[in-house]
Amino acid sequence: MADTKPSNPNPKTLPKVLLLEPPPIYLHYESQFSLHFNFLKHYNSPLSLPEFLAEVNANDVSAILATTLGPPITASTVLDHLPSLRCIVTSSIGVDFIDLDECRRRNITVANAADVFSADCADSAVALLIDVCRKVSNGDRFVRSGNWSVSADFPLGHQLGRLNIGIVGLGSIGSRVAKRLAAFNCSISYTSRKQKPSVPYSFYPDVYELAENSNVLVLCCPLTDETRHMISKEVLLALGKGVIINVSRGSVVDEKELVRFLLEDHIAGVGLDVFENEPSVPKELFALDNVVLSPHIAASTDEAFHDLYEHVKANLQAFFSNKPLHSPIV
Repeated sequence: MADTKPSNPNPKTLPKVLLLEPPPIYLHYESQFSLHFNFLKHYNSPLSLPEFLAEVNANDVSAILATTLGPPITASTVLDHLPSLRCIVTSSIGVDFIDLDECRRRNITVANAADVFSADCADSAVALLIDVCRKVSNGDRFVRSGNWSVSADFPLGHQLGRLNIGIVGLGSIGSRVAKRLAAFNCSISYTSRKQKPSVPYSFYPDVYELAENSNVLVLCCPLTDETRHMISKEVLLALGKGVIINVSRGSVVDEKELVRFLLEDHIAGVGLDVFENEPSVPKELFALDNVVLSPHIAASTDEAFHDLYEHVKANLQAFFSNKPLHSPIV
């Protein structure tokens, strides 16, 4: 949908939106966003949040465009300083950085990215799995290093179609991963908050039992208090010489235990798009040929960014027009 606002609107006439830290989607579409909203950029100021709001005369700001790259949105860090706040729109699917209970108490609506990223995240999960099992990145390094001209002794990979895939979180992303891997003739099982009678996949009530019956765990669940370090030492032992693919959040995995299992050759391989302390990545992983790493870009495609821009803009416009938001979770 084309932007129809004047090319140079007066920012003072536009609805105010607070930016504590700019999400990538804002930086990518800053000029387009600025046709519709007056963004108050706290990240450009050395002042504290209360001082900044006073300086720009914005104590009445009612909306925030939020990102996981910014500070956690809690009562003490943000909410107490914004008595007029009524809407938080985030550019991510995950909302673990927002105190949702406090938002409910204050009657603040929260909207996320919904399923804008789901197809791309599912594609990336499958790509990571293929890379680990068929040793694509490892083979690339083997050729570039000149080793192929010295020796043809390259390790064999594994067929995808013979794998038992365990999906942790059969939501919007997980269900798409299942559909894609079913096309490879993989056997699909899952664990989720609730069993889904409409799907043909085997259900296990907990991740430990799922791991016992899988060669691969694909992590697609949100990060919550219940899922933090869900992939523990006990789950890794239950998985055995299997594979972990993570496109959810780094803290779903006990990263120290995962590194230890890899170094001691207790696990076959991992494909990781997310890490516990991003952008810091355990250096022990860099030298391991059975590890595939990507910098939290599972959702990052031109098409998804355009769709996200339209989605975020629509949520903010709906709020300022007193209409229902497109993807409210609170």
